[in-house]
Amino acid sequence: MALDLATSPEIRRLVGRLRFRHLQLLMELQRGGSLRAAASVLNLTQPALSKALGEVESAFGFPLFTRSARGLAPTPRGEIAIRGAVLLLEELAHLGAEASAEPAVTVLRVGAPPFVAQGYLPEVFSRLLGEASRVRVQLQEERVPLLVHSLTEGRLDALITSYPTEMPEAAGRSLHYEKLFDAGFAVIAPPGHLLGRARRVDWQRLAREQWIMPAPTSMVRRMMEEVFRREGLIAPVPVIESTSPVTNVRLVAAGLGLSAVPESTLRSTQGTHPVARVRVHPAIPPGPVALIHRAGPDNPRLALLRGALGLR
Repeated sequence: MALDLATSPEIRRLVGRLRFRHLQLLMELQRGGSLRAAASVLNLTQPALSKALGEVESAFGFPLFTRSARGLAPTPRGEIAIRGAVLLLEELAHLGAEASAEPAVTVLRVGAPPFVAQGYLPEVFSRLLGEASRVRVQLQEERVPLLVHSLTEGRLDALITSYPTEMPEAAGRSLHYEKLFDAGFAVIAPPGHLLGRARRVDWQRLAREQWIMPAPTSMVRRMMEEVFRREGLIAPVPVIESTSPVTNVRLVAAGLGLSAVPESTLRSTQGTHPVARVRVHPAIPPGPVALIHRAGPDNPRLALLRGALGLR
């Protein structure tokens, strides 16, 4: 959705009166909590910053901070303005990096957890780079909560990830989800393990085993713990925690315990790290994977990614 600067008096007022130094001021006031702290960072006097803050609040038409003896605290509207300031400054920095590159390129910043990055994104990026010759991709592999934070702060254009199980309320309202597929998961054991030869294994039996698990905040870990709870069991404490599903397959292959990994990871490592699939009942339910991006004006970088995902 493109902004119509000609017909929106609110936007015309902000564009005409706000400067990027005002946005930086908002960020530093939130970080430091006072004019004095912001003045030190920005190398300006407190009276000059006080005047600049007045200009910003006048442009918006309402107070952005409450004043007290302890300093400044953002109002609810101020928090929204600060969040927007962070996004605008991040986008400005990204725009500068793109425009100054030689040759000029479009830099697409994508975040994904390791199992999506390793099992799904190579094919997506192959289509993307084949269709657009002047595109460079920056991929951030991380746990979902950290990826969501980077997205809402403007450091990423989009995520391809499992649905976050916990979202900050303010950030959640500004994000848009488009489901791509359901990811399947498998319980695996070391080669030759008795459970790998069993026709049917229940979770009570699995609870007595030694486990290698992903981080507590990961979708796979939470889904496993939920299955244990539904079966009236307490999930075992893992002997090893590892965020990488490929590493977990290797640890299982080395005989260090059981684990649960995405089906895509199991397929990609089958020839190099043999493990045994456990026929567990009930199975770990599949988890949805989505394209997640900030709601708002059209982002041409996002449009390129959507095309590679078949979401034209």
